[in-house]
Amino acid sequence: MDTHPALDVVLTDDPTDAEIAVVADSLDEFNLSASGVRDRRALAVLVKDPSTGQTLGGLTGRTSLGLWFVDLLYLPDALRGSGLGSRILQQAEAEARDRGCVSGVVYTINFQAPDFYKRHGWTEFGRIPSAAGISRIFLSKRLG
Repeated sequence: MDTHPALDVVLTDDPTDAEIAVVADSLDEFNLSASGVRDRRALAVLVKDPSTGQTLGGLTGRTSLGLWFVDLLYLPDALRGSGLGSRILQQAEAEARDRGCVSGVVYTINFQAPDFYKRHGWTEFGRIPSAAGISRIFLSKRLG
């Protein structure tokens, strides 16, 4: 039973940055009140062209409540296989450790980089199939 019939519930595929911030900031406040810990921070390791300053790729994620979340890791084809991805992941992992994180978590897709993460000590803990033979693969790593 809907106890708030006067409220609009709006489905969108184009939320504004401000709308996303309301949800994220409110959840952060809830987490702070429940845990007493305010440690959510973005974590990014970016690859930039030194002549233009343009970002070519890198890793984005965050740390929160002792966990490191890898959200995205991307390198253009021309930069893959050079060890740069390993360097980026290792640098982010070191920063997560410095922030007091005890574990990391990431999900990748079966045609992306599960073997890359496994080579770096990540362990698969779940796999969810979706359409056309595509699966999301969830991995974690103890940092301690």
